[in-house]
Amino acid sequence: MPPAIEVHARARLITDGPLTRPVPVVLRYDPADERRAVHIGLPDGTDWSFGRDLLERGLRTPIARGDVRVWPCGRTQLIVELHSTDGVEVFQFEIRTLIRFLARTRAQTPATPSDADRESQPQPPSRTARPERDAQTERDAQTVRGAKPERGAQPARG
Repeated sequence: MPPAIEVHARARLITDGPLTRPVPVVLRYDPADERRAVHIGLPDGTDWSFGRDLLERGLRTPIARGDVRVWPCGRTQLIVELHSTDGVEVFQFEIRTLIRFLARTRAQTPATPSDADRESQPQPPSRTARPERDAQTERDAQTVRGAKPERGAQPARG
C-alpha cells in the first residue's frame, strides 16, 4: 500500500476583524483509509476529517456537509468553513495548493468499482484533537499565536 500523503501548507485564517493571518496547516490523506477522507490539521492540535469528494466539489461550486462548508472564492482561492461547539473557523486556501494535493491523492488511490458507491454515500465530517505534535508543528503554532496582526494583509500567494 502506498504511504500516506502529508503536505505542509499555509492558509489564511479569516476573522471578524479587518485583518487575516497566515496559519500553518497539514493536509493529509491515507490511501489505506476506506472512507477516502482528507484531514486538515490545525496548529491548535485539532484535526478535521471529511470526504475527499467534499474538497474536490468545493473547488467548483459551494457545498456543505455537516459541520464543513467549502466554496470557491474567485479563481484562485478556496474557503473552508469549519463549525464546532467552540465556534466557527474560516480558512482561505490557494486553489493551486489543494489541486496539487488532490492530484497526489488520486494518483495514490487506484479507482475501484465501489468508488461510485462511496461517493454517493459521503461520510460525515469529524473533528478530533491530535495528541502528538512534532517540534516543527509546535514552533509553527507558537509563531502563529505570538504573531502580530498584519496591516493591510493581502490573500496568500502560492
